[in-house]
Amino acid sequence: MTVIEVLKAASGHLQKHSSDSARLDAEVLLAQALGMRRLDLYLQFDRPLTDDELTKYRGLIKRRAHGDPVAYLVGHKEFMALDFEVTPAVLVPNPDTEVLVQRAVAIARQAPQTLRMADIGTGSGCIAIAIAHYASDVEIWATDSSREALEVAARNVARHRVTRQVHLAFGDLLDPLEGSFDLICANLPYVAPGTVLPPEVTAQPAGALYAERGGAALVLRLLEAAPARLKSGGRVLAEIDPQIVPAVGEAARRAFPNHIFLRDLGGRERVVEAWS
Repeated sequence: MTVIEVLKAASGHLQKHSSDSARLDAEVLLAQALGMRRLDLYLQFDRPLTDDELTKYRGLIKRRAHGDPVAYLVGHKEFMALDFEVTPAVLVPNPDTEVLVQRAVAIARQAPQTLRMADIGTGSGCIAIAIAHYASDVEIWATDSSREALEVAARNVARHRVTRQVHLAFGDLLDPLEGSFDLICANLPYVAPGTVLPPEVTAQPAGALYAERGGAALVLRLLEAAPARLKSGGRVLAEIDPQIVPAVGEAARRAFPNHIFLRDLGGRERVVEAWS
């Protein structure tokens, strides 16, 4: 079978298994199987695949049809125009999170001096690394309660050459960190247990997805703890699910004089920003 024939067959198979991006998934996975760029596929549509290449590709397509995220199958994901290693130990970076990063970068660029920042629930490290990349005058302490996630984050920190700016720590929320911060960012679990999610989402680590109290528990704990760890004029940016906006808004009102919600690319309230 040639490249174009295999792509057509794989796209049709993935479409039957409810993939919203069947053709793109088929192309990305074929490029992975052949060890080439996706763009190069278009230059080799008539190329026949070897038996070994077909076997490898069919294995990837089978896993994708069963719900494995493409990012896990290829081992990386783009976020904020940067490429990050991802494994099943971390969440796949989501474009909705770019709202938080863009706001944090804007705050950092406006700061009169080096911004001291915490990134809580860092996972792959994509938030801390992207902020360090786009706002060089920052010093970031990134925490996670998963040692496996921190191993992935450490490789990404080294890969993007921000070891001077980004420091990793193991522990719960702000507990492993000392001192106060100008900015606290967080992408914590915020999905209510029992929520029906697509297979490619449920394939990601449950500990990074679900939280008690309808998904709000960890975000509420952070908002309660944050005021004591912020410098004067400091801010919190936390990604949330729109479903928990009422609970988060109430907690933000109790902890801070001011708060707003920032909307994601789909117009949903996705990030709470709170400050004194």
